[in-house]
Formats: sequence, C-alpha cells, structure tokens
Amino acid sequence: MCGITGFFCFKGTGADAGAQLTRMVSILHHRGPDECGMYLDHHVGLGHTRLSIIDLSTGQQPLHNEDETMWIVFNGEIFNYPELRVELEKSGHQFYTQSDTEVIIHLYEEKGAACVNELNGQFAFAIWDAKTKKLFLARDRVGIRPLHYTIHNNTFFFASEIKSIFASHSVPREIDAVSLDQIFTTWATLPGKTFFKNVFELKPGHYAIVTDGSFVERKYWEIPYHPKHEYLVNSPQELSEAVRDLLIDAVRIQLRSDVPVGTYLSGGLDSSGISALVAKYFNADVQTFGIRFEEAAFDEGVFQKEMSSFLQVHHHELNATNQSIADSFPEVIWHCEKPLLRTAPAPLFLLSGFVRENGLKVVLTGEGADEIFGGYDIFKEALLRQFLSRQPQSSFRSLPFSCLYPDIFKNERAKKSLHLFFGASHDEVQHPFFSHSIRWKNTSRIKVFFSEELKKSVGNYDVYDDLQSLLPNDFTKRDCLAKAQYLEIFLFLSNYLLSSQGDRVAMAHSLEIRVPFLDHRIIEFMARVNPLWKILGMNEKHLLKKAFKGILPETIVKRTKHPYRAPIQQSLCSTHALDKVQNVLSEPSLKQCGLFEPEKVKHLLDKLYKANTVNEVDGMALAGIYSTQLLYKFYVEQWSVPPMNGLKPVVYVDKR
Repeated sequence: MCGITGFFCFKGTGADAGAQLTRMVSILHHRGPDECGMYLDHHVGLGHTRLSIIDLSTGQQPLHNEDETMWIVFNGEIFNYPELRVELEKSGHQFYTQSDTEVIIHLYEEKGAACVNELNGQFAFAIWDAKTKKLFLARDRVGIRPLHYTIHNNTFFFASEIKSIFASHSVPREIDAVSLDQIFTTWATLPGKTFFKNVFELKPGHYAIVTDGSFVERKYWEIPYHPKHEYLVNSPQELSEAVRDLLIDAVRIQLRSDVPVGTYLSGGLDSSGISALVAKYFNADVQTFGIRFEEAAFDEGVFQKEMSSFLQVHHHELNATNQSIADSFPEVIWHCEKPLLRTAPAPLFLLSGFVRENGLKVVLTGEGADEIFGGYDIFKEALLRQFLSRQPQSSFRSLPFSCLYPDIFKNERAKKSLHLFFGASHDEVQHPFFSHSIRWKNTSRIKVFFSEELKKSVGNYDVYDDLQSLLPNDFTKRDCLAKAQYLEIFLFLSNYLLSSQGDRVAMAHSLEIRVPFLDHRIIEFMARVNPLWKILGMNEKHLLKKAFKGILPETIVKRTKHPYRAPIQQSLCSTHALDKVQNVLSEPSLKQCGLFEPEKVKHLLDKLYKANTVNEVDGMALAGIYSTQLLYKFYVEQWSVPPMNGLKPVVYVDKR
C-alpha cells in the first residue's frame, strides 16, 4: 500500500518541477513511510511513497518496462499477480522485480486499457507512456483505493489524497457549495465530486486517458444487475456453498503478503466470518483486533471475547474512550478531507494506530458484506414499506417495524406517532429513491444551519435531479432490493465507508486494509442471486449466514445485527472537548468561514450541552458543522505543507 502523486505539464515542465513534486510526495509520507521515489522528464512528474508489503527488497517505485519507455506509480494490491505474471512471461515479458506493480505495466503493454479487466485487486495507478506522451490512470471496481485529479494552468495533477495536489502550490483551495449540499443530504458527495471546487475523484470502475490538453474518462465495470430470468436456479444450500468457496478463495489470495496479516474482529457476523476463515484454513495464529467503547450502547466486547475464545486466536482490544474520540476527531478530518456527519471514523483511526503499534501493516476486514449480501436495516425497511403499501390503511402496519426498530417503538405513543412515518403509497414505491428517501429527508434537515451566503451559492441545484441523471437506464425496472443495494454501493460504499472509515483512517497510520467481501467475483455472483435468498423475511444476509454455518458459533450467526456506531454527544459535547469545539464553532470562526448561521449553531450547542440525550439530526448537525469548520481551518485558512521528515526520494530523470 502506498501513496501516489504527479503531474502532466502540457506545455512542458518548468525549472521548479522537482521541488514541486517533492512537496507533493512529502505530504503523503503517512501512506508510505518505508521508501519514496520520483520520475521526472520534460512533460511528467510521478511520485510515490511506499509501504512495503510485497517484494520488500526490489519493489521500489516508480517502476518501468524493459526499455524504460513506460513508468508506473501504483497504490494497492493485485491479488492475482502471480497467475498474471506466468502468462506474461510466456508472452516474452521480462521482469526485474517480484512485485505486483511490475505485472500491471507489462499487462498494459500487452492489452492497453483492457488490462484493468484482468486485475483482481484494490488499486489506483498511473502509467506514463513516454513514446505516445499519454498518461493512463485507473481505479478499482468499487473504489477501495482513492485517486483524485484536477486540471489547472495547462497542467493535469493527480494524487491519492487531495492535500498532495494542494501541496503543488498551484491549485486553488476552495470549498464547493454544491458538494456540501450533497453531503448534507446523502452523507457523501456524488461519484466524481469532492468537497473542493474543481478537484475531482476518478470514479470507481473507471479509467482515464490524458493527452496534451485532453482528459477522457471511461467506465470499464458497472455494479452488476440481472433481471429475474437470469437468476441462478441453484438451491439455497448450493448457493451458500458456492458463496463459502468464493470467500475462502478471496481470503486465500488476499493473504498474499511478505509481512504478517491480521484481521479486524468486531464480534459481528462479517468480521467474525473473515477471521474464522483465516484461522480455520490458513493461519491459526492470526492476530485479531477490536474496538471497545465506554458507552454500553456501542460496545460489542462480549461478542469479541466469545469469538476470540472460539477461534483461540490472539485478540487485542483498543478502548476508544469518549475523550480519545474527541481528541482524534480533528486529525481524522485532516486525513478524510471531507465533512463527516458522524464520529464513527475516529475509533477506526485509533484502531489502525493500535494495530501498527502491535507490528502489523495489513489487516483483513468485513466491509462490503452488508451491501452485497443484504445486511442493512434500510434494505429491510424498504421491503417492508413496499409490502405494506398494498394496505396503506391497515392498523397493523407498524407491527413489523416494532421488530425492526425496537428502540424507536418503545411505547404506544411512539407507535402511533410513527404509524404514518414509514407509510408509502404506490407512487412512492415506484420512485427510484424510495429506499433512501426517509434517510435523506431526515439528513437534509441539518441544512437549516446553512448561511444565506451558502444557500445563494447552492442556488437552484437539486441533488436528486443530479443523482437521477447518473442512474442506469433500466434502474426503475429493477426490484426494490436491487435498487436499494445499488444506491448504497454507488453513493455510500466508496465515498464514505471505504474512504472515511477505510483507506483514509487506516493509511493515516500506514495500515493497509483488505476487503475479501468485495472481491469482484463475489459481487458478480451475488448479483445473480434471487433477492429472496438475500433477505428471507426479516432475516438479513440469509445466504451468508448459511455459508458460515458450522464455521461460526450459532450465537454469532443468529445475534441481532449491531450497526457500527460511535458516540457523538458523549465525545464532542464532553467537558474535555468543550473549549476546542466552542473555539472552532465560535461566532468569529463561523463568520470567517461563511457557511453556517452563527446564531443557529449557538442554539444547537446550548441544546446539546444541556440535554442528556441527542436525537439523530442534532448529532449529525454537530458532527457535520464541526468537521466542515475544521476543513476550512486546515485547508483554506491555515494551509501549510509539513516538512519532509527526513524522507529522501530516489529520483529518476529522463532527459530524452
């Protein structure tokens, strides 16, 4: 795992190109503390910081082909690289390293842009073809690894993180009002957008070709969907066995590493399943890591202890206190580079540092299982609302939601007040955003804190119209669960879960996460499975539970789903955090930024400090406003590039 950065100067590089690239590389030191390298010629600069995991001795980047006419910088892992290398060697390609990176560049020589279809992995890379003066960039299918870009002053800049682009000292640092409107509605920017004006992200499953003054982005993979007549006809038992076989193989190839690999173990089905597969089939001595909370409502320690005892593995616990969550939150925002409506990334940031302190560079995690196998409450909620829309006047329609959300339906008054909340008419069910409309409308309430200036900048923009224009042509014809899964993967998986709770907080501590559930073979297989077997009645992830039967304890398989969350009010509104939060959200700070109404924010803080509990909307508002203000402070108001920290890049200069 690494950090990549660079530029393509359409009118030729200037005398300061080396210093510029050095700054861009240095600010990514956290992503690759082991080594760094740069390539420079009259048109291009490529930079790389390395976290050594595969081919520790000879895998330094940038890497080149046989005649040094192509150069690559690569962030990620190609898990099927040994098999690809064998085929490439048969075709006559000569290798000078044992790395997966070199496989990519030879595969590109062989197949051009189509090389991405052969890759099983998590990746973002850039290849410079000095002969054709063409820069080729690509990103993995679901966006596990980041890749940002912009074009400014006849120069194309790219980097794993936006801060590296800003370190060029060439690109303006401005907040994008429309992006903020998107985040305060759907929890994330729409694919391709970032929080900063004119800075973009290469979309998952896309590649791009940059030539002199031209940028073309093309899709090579789409989130798969199959209509009913293409469903697999196998029995649930056969399907679950196939899922287990695919998962075992995904874990097998994702354990390929020249350093030890651990796992995250939360005590839930997904991480427990991955840890069990590793311990049962590959490494009985695997080290596992889990988060404990001082707030009982968030803690899953009892299940972590049960699983670690069952597997007889060496389990490590990190206690994420309210104070440590509040203390780390600003640093989390620096790394995430986007507003957050929750504090959940902070404990994972702390956990990644804890893993590195214990000597590991790589962990397998359970992300992606809920999206692919049908695990979220929002999926079950949509299916229930669709079912109950057939009898909208029924007095019994709140009963199923009493099972789904027992904390909400605690008494008769609550049941009556929410009787209509989850109701839906036939027309509403047909709407493309039916599954997520309640969540998004609820989130949008926090836009009441927007300043008049921000509202004016957003103007008549409508995030729903924008999103609808990005959907596949056949989207409205899909079944309810397929639409809900698509929206969750398309919007939330890459732009939040794999980013703010994944790559960014892990790589802040030079830790690589790997996600076996997002092996593209598993995603493509599950797309052909009847939705009935994904959520059977009220039983989420039915097939995955069957696949883990006999591998996990029944208590883990059958336990009620416990969504991962972290305390907001208890951490950010604590006495310990009071001065820091109030300083960032003071009237002068808010006016300087100009995004939120100071009087409304003051009222929110007064309310939160006095109340014993906080509702979801107020919690999102606090996290969202506070994180946005921190971003303005870090990236606009007080921007600076940290020193090189003794990093000495190896520089390749091509003067041809």
